[in-house]
Amino acid sequence: MPDRLMLLDTASLYFRAFYGVPDSIRRSDGTPVNAVRGLLDMIARLVVEFDAALLVACWDDDWRPQWRVDLIPSYKAHRVAEVVSDAADVEVVPDLLEAQIPLIREVLRLAGIAVVGVAEHEADDVIGSYATGAAHPVDIVTGDRDLFQLVDDAHDVRVVSTTRGMKNLEVLTDAVVVAKYRVLPEQYADFATLRGDTSDGLPGVAGIGEKTASGLLGEHGSLDALRAAAADPASSVSSSVRAKLEAAAAYLDVAPRVVAVVRDLDLPSLEQVGARLAPVTGADRIELERLASEWNLGGSVGRLLAALDTRG
Repeated sequence: MPDRLMLLDTASLYFRAFYGVPDSIRRSDGTPVNAVRGLLDMIARLVVEFDAALLVACWDDDWRPQWRVDLIPSYKAHRVAEVVSDAADVEVVPDLLEAQIPLIREVLRLAGIAVVGVAEHEADDVIGSYATGAAHPVDIVTGDRDLFQLVDDAHDVRVVSTTRGMKNLEVLTDAVVVAKYRVLPEQYADFATLRGDTSDGLPGVAGIGEKTASGLLGEHGSLDALRAAAADPASSVSSSVRAKLEAAAAYLDVAPRVVAVVRDLDLPSLEQVGARLAPVTGADRIELERLASEWNLGGSVGRLLAALDTRG
C-alpha cells in the first residue's frame, strides 16, 4: 500500500479539543492545557487509525485574508473581535485557548510534526495546495465543510470529518458527499456559494436553499452554466430562479473566488518540511517528556510518542 499523507486543519482541531476537554485541566500555575491534551490525543489516534506515514499540521497564517474580505466584506465578520484600533482583524479566540497555542506549536515542533502556513492564506488553502496533485493518497482532517470540495476518489483524496466528534469520525468519499448533499464534490463550492454558509458569513442567494441549489446544479452542472442558462430567455430556468440569481448577481460575480480553496500555492515540498513521521528520539524526546510533567499533559504526550514509535 502507498504511504498516506494526512493534512490537518489544525485550528479546527484545537478549537474542538478546547471545547471537548474540560478547561479544569490545568498546569499547577493555573494555565489551562485542555486544548493541548485534546489535540495530541486526536493526532495520536488519527495517525494510527488511518495509518498516516506523512503528516502536515496546516496553519492559518491569515484566518481572514484581506483579499477575500475585499470581495465579500461579510466574510467571517462575525468572528472578528471588537478592538479599539485600525489594526488587522483579530479573531475571537477564548483567552484560555489563546494561552495554549504557543505550547501547541512547541509540542508539535518537538514531536517532529511539520507545521505549514502561508501569508495571506488560510489553512484550507495550504491543504488544497498539498492535496492537489499529491503523489500520495490523502486524508484531510477537519471539522469544517469547506474542504468537502477537495474529495476526489480518482486521486484518493478523502476528508475525515470530526463534526460528529472523535468517537464518530466520518470518512467522506465521492459517494458520501453525493448522498449527503446530492452534488458531486467538484460541485460543492458552487453549492455552498448558492446556499450560503452562516459560519463563514456567506449570504448565499436569497430564496435558494440546499434542495434548490443541488437541484439546479444537478440540472446545469455548474454555477457558470446555471447563470448562462438564466441569461438565456429560451432556457428552462424558471422566472423565479432567474429573478433570484439576478438580484444576487454582484455576490455571484465574486463569491466563487472566496469559496474556492486555493490549490496552487507555492509550498515547500513534503520532504523540505519534514512531513514524514518518525519516532521521537534523543533530546527532543527528553524535552517532550519534561514538558509533559511540567505542564500536566498527563498521558497525552506518551500516547503521541507511542503512535510515532509505530512509524519507524
